[in-house]
Amino acid sequence: MSRDHHRPLTLGAAYFESVADGPAPDEVREIADRTATILVRGARAEGDADLAERIVHLADTEGMETLADMWSAATPDSLAGALWRLYVIREWIHADPGRASRAYEAGKSTAQVARAVAGVADPPGPDEMCAVIDDVLRGIVCSDFADVLWRASAVLHVVGAGRGLTENGSSSVRESARMITLADELERAGHLELSGRLS
Repeated sequence: MSRDHHRPLTLGAAYFESVADGPAPDEVREIADRTATILVRGARAEGDADLAERIVHLADTEGMETLADMWSAATPDSLAGALWRLYVIREWIHADPGRASRAYEAGKSTAQVARAVAGVADPPGPDEMCAVIDDVLRGIVCSDFADVLWRASAVLHVVGAGRGLTENGSSSVRESARMITLADELERAGHLELSGRLS
């Protein structure tokens, strides 16, 4: 019985170029959206304390670069974009909690409503700042996601308000303005979540 023998497939340069280029932007966006949906929608149904801790420390275990690759291009009115902003805030506070606590202390008198929502212990020392932002992220599993976004927004509003008061210079003004912008984006995302339009 004779067998047909086929020549092995020859992989040309075009194949390797397509592999080297990585997934298409649409595929990356789809992966980012799907991952964000699983984290927020799936995790909230679990209410699992161990899962909450894993989500809090996701950037520590996976690296901010990995999260950036996945979510940093997402718009602020999406689940992926909202998650990216939450992890950026956590990273900033954990990188320099003393600076964050000084800014919060300076800003709390000018942002009274945000201060009430933020729920930071008084006085807001470095440990308290790290604890509150971790507690905010823990809420992805344990709380309503709109509340998570509003609380993160409130923390950032107070820090942003105080940031320009604690240090001088154009970079401090820009950083303060960026924090307020991020806080506003998270607040809007919270309203979208409440109306069922955050996806």
